[in-house]
This record gives sequence, C-alpha cells and structure tokens, in this order.
Amino acid sequence: MFVHTLLRSTAHRPWPLPAGPWVMKQTWHDLLFAHWPLPPAVLRALVPEQLSLDRFDGQCWVGVIPFRMSGVRARGVPPIPCLSRFPELNVRTYVSYRDKPGVYFFSLDAANLPAVWAARTLYHLPYFHAAMSSSEEDGAIRYTSQRHGAHADFQARYRPVAPVLLRDKASLEYFLTERYCLYTTQKSQVYCCEIHHRPWPLANADAEIEKNTVAAAALIKLPDTPPVLHFAKHLDVLIWPLRRAE
Repeated sequence: MFVHTLLRSTAHRPWPLPAGPWVMKQTWHDLLFAHWPLPPAVLRALVPEQLSLDRFDGQCWVGVIPFRMSGVRARGVPPIPCLSRFPELNVRTYVSYRDKPGVYFFSLDAANLPAVWAARTLYHLPYFHAAMSSSEEDGAIRYTSQRHGAHADFQARYRPVAPVLLRDKASLEYFLTERYCLYTTQKSQVYCCEIHHRPWPLANADAEIEKNTVAAAALIKLPDTPPVLHFAKHLDVLIWPLRRAE
C-alpha cells in the first residue's frame, strides 16, 4: 500500500496522526509570520467561548500570515491548473479545546473564488475573495491583497534575514507555528480539522508592511509595536476532513 512520504515523519507531532485517510494535499510557499501580542481580554469577546485562549508569557498572540499555495488537490486527483495555485492571507490566534492546542481563524483571504466557496461550505471557515499577488523581487517577496467589497488590505515586502532553524518546544516560535489542527464552530458545535507536515523550517525575517487593515476588519486593534517576524520558504501539508471535535 502506498504511504505518502510525509506520513513517515511523525516523531515531532504533539499527538498521533488522526484516524482515517487524509483528503487534501497543499504546498505552502513564501510564508511571512507577523505576530503581535495582545491581552487575553481583548480577544475573549472575539473567540467562541467553547475555545480556551492559549497564552505565551501571559499574552495571547494574533498572526497575520501571507503566503501562496500550489499543488492544491484532493486525494487521488491531480492538481487542476486554474484551481491549484493562488495566494492566501490569514488572520489567526491560538486556542485549545479540551487541552488540545490549535489555530482559530478570524479571516482567510484567497484569490480563488471556487476555493473560497468550498472552504466556506465544507470547512465552515471565514474565507473571503480578494485580489492578490505574490512575487519575488531581488530576494524579497512582494505581496498585496485587497478584499473585494471590504476595507481589508495588506501590502508588504519581506525576506528572511537569518539561517533556517528548527525551534525548541519551549520557544515562542514553536508556540506560534507548530499546531496540527484548526478549530471552527457552527451552531455552538466545535469542529476540528487535523493537518500534518514536517516541523516548520523557520528563519528570522524582516518586513516593510505598508498596509495592514485585515486585523482591523476582524475588529482587532493591533498594538503600535513592531511585530515578531519569521519566514518559511516551503512546506508540504496533508489535510483531513472537518469533524466534530472530540
């Protein structure tokens, strides 16, 4: 029986692989992790009460993460050229449900309308359609996003400025990135989507953020402090179906 090569690398996971087959594969490219600390009281009203807010040194964290995807495909189906590659931009924070850590998304912008529809329908995620671009210029990534019909824009130029490192489990970087599920809610029920990938190959980064109103569009006021910045060049990801959280 064929076993995807990613499934041979599991020792780093905080819990075993989920039961059942994965249903989707994606490759993520040129990710910027831009994170700001916020007091828990600021986010509590914006996150479903069933989810516990995760904290690092007493603070919650909000991330704005631009990247692009390629090779998006269902299991057993080859990538469809017009649907399998597009930019995406996430605004997220970090939560737990019954002591299992994961990610909670305030918004996800994508430049692919069918993908937006599918994610909203199948995964109950707050996806929005946006005009987006991502390109490399002189070793830096030039990224723009403008949500259709809303004041939710992002424009930045970013690059790695240090070698790639795998981060210690006690570090802030591990807390912010090594999460192997997402949570969403529908009619008070908590749902969980499991993912799998190798450990994040993170480099410290530099960024010139010229526009950033995507957090404000989710009613989040980011602090007037420089974000914590990291960059990842490439990561392959397997995704399982959305299920009611155990």
